[in-house]
Amino acid sequence: MKRHNAGELPLSAPAGNGKRAVDKEEAEDKMDKYDKGRIRCSRLCFLFAIAATVSILARHCYDAGFVRIEAVHGPPPPSVRHHHQHQERKMVPIARQQSSPSVSDHHSPSAPVDAGSDAPRLPSASESAEPVGGGSKTSSSKEKQSSSASHGSKYGGRPFAGALASADDKDDLCGGQYIYVQDLPARFNKDMVQNCDKLSPWTDMCRYTTNGGFGPLLRGGKGAFQGTGTGWYDTDEHALDIIFHERVKRYECLTDDPSLAAAVFVPFYAGLDVARHLWGNNVSARDELALDMVNFLAKRPEWRAMGGRDHFFVAGRTTWDFRRKADGQAEWGSKLLNLPAAKNMTALVVEASPWHLNDVAIPYPTAFHPGSDEDLFFWQDRVRTLNRAYLFSFAGMARPGDAKSIEGRLADQCRASPSCSLMECSTTGPENKCDSPASVMRLFQSSTFCLLPRGGTDTRRPAFDAVLAGCIPVFFHPASAYVQYSWHLPKAHAEYSVYIPEEDVRSKNASVEERLRKISPETVVTMRDAVVGLIPSVTYGDATSRLETSTVKDAFDIAVAAVINKVTKLRRGIVEGRPEEEKLERYSWKYPLLGEGQKAEDPHEWDSLFN
Repeated sequence: MKRHNAGELPLSAPAGNGKRAVDKEEAEDKMDKYDKGRIRCSRLCFLFAIAATVSILARHCYDAGFVRIEAVHGPPPPSVRHHHQHQERKMVPIARQQSSPSVSDHHSPSAPVDAGSDAPRLPSASESAEPVGGGSKTSSSKEKQSSSASHGSKYGGRPFAGALASADDKDDLCGGQYIYVQDLPARFNKDMVQNCDKLSPWTDMCRYTTNGGFGPLLRGGKGAFQGTGTGWYDTDEHALDIIFHERVKRYECLTDDPSLAAAVFVPFYAGLDVARHLWGNNVSARDELALDMVNFLAKRPEWRAMGGRDHFFVAGRTTWDFRRKADGQAEWGSKLLNLPAAKNMTALVVEASPWHLNDVAIPYPTAFHPGSDEDLFFWQDRVRTLNRAYLFSFAGMARPGDAKSIEGRLADQCRASPSCSLMECSTTGPENKCDSPASVMRLFQSSTFCLLPRGGTDTRRPAFDAVLAGCIPVFFHPASAYVQYSWHLPKAHAEYSVYIPEEDVRSKNASVEERLRKISPETVVTMRDAVVGLIPSVTYGDATSRLETSTVKDAFDIAVAAVINKVTKLRRGIVEGRPEEEKLERYSWKYPLLGEGQKAEDPHEWDSLFN
């Protein structure tokens, strides 16, 4: 049977012969109009569909960051001039913010565009609204260029004029906070991690370079980490080079335009480098990469802008591993921090020199790296309310060959008191509980006060373990904390710690327990609250899971902000013609302690300890 479409179906007509022909003609006329109307409707719908498609594609191209068409007044260049056109249409790239930007280890300035070229130029990361390296606070290229232009005369066209202008731009959420990461060959960082089996003659550092320098994940801990999830790692105290670099990669205000940078970060793993050669007799090997690094930097335009005074790097060891004075085989360490170029940079180390100005101490990394504010708050609440069975505790060992050490005396006092919990450390081996984060945390969580004398050097990682456990630190020398971590710890040290001069223990055989029992319970509660409040500032958070809306500043945030403040202050002084404050290196330990109106030459109770 034949199938008919809608246009072929006959119209019904009334019966009868008189009007059959007329009716037939009327029916055919109606059919003709129907077909024509249907065709016109189809064409109209088709045109609407095309228009809608074009509109959608245009909007997609706009949102995707391709181009925007803007009218530019004036005669167009010959290559694009049209005789019917009165205006040129210029292609202006539009930056689009992405939800998941990629993270790159290297940031280099965009290639310059030929001034005679009419081709549109794609924005560099520093000009784009797209965050660089995983960040979220940015401003558009037009805003930055306008700001720089308006402030150009104010800052005299200096190489850092754009950075200062950015800091003045209230609409730029990253203004004054941009960090430029110096692009270094892999031998200065990545190659060391890939050859981790050669980083230490004593320790398998390959396990500690995992998880961005945090090391293996810890679980359980026999109650030491109870209820805190997965924020605990077996972190080596010398892994800060890697940890800091990984955080820089995820810093929210990275830029690939050095002229906008508030500071320049140099990702040289100085601590990992020197550790490979510390126990060898080849002093040339200890210095080789350090010399290579400063020679490389000195040739860079970023260095020439301020002679390296806006550069900083991290060396996750004590300053004494980088301050060799002579070249004898028996001399310790490299001479990195004594190199003229390094003296212009800011070196972030875990222990700074009391008599030098080019290094600053930042906290040792602990085992706790919270991934969110909630993890951090939970831990603070936990340690604040713990029941502590012991008045004080001590983790250490006697040093018979060191006449200045008081560790043996403290161990004897602790051993003789039922109010003290003692953990005796051995130098090496799996039996050394002092190398176990869970064991140390259990010890410090069980006591109200933690004894923290000087060890092999002035500082110790357990000082930060104690803070993390909510245990009130007891220091015996100001070089153990008070003159070291001025960016991260309060100047008023009596608010969060107890100070007992080590000479009182060494010469007067002072009883630590008696001193501690004189502190009232109310004062203990106040001091513990202060200690617990310091936990964020001595913790390196896990940026891979950290919320962008985090309101808590951790050790990394504080260090970066302090470096930027230091560089910005120097730059503004240059612009305003103010002479830089003259500081004497022998008083470098004293400057952070000075109050308003005080001078470094004024007498201080600790002068005899540092002269």
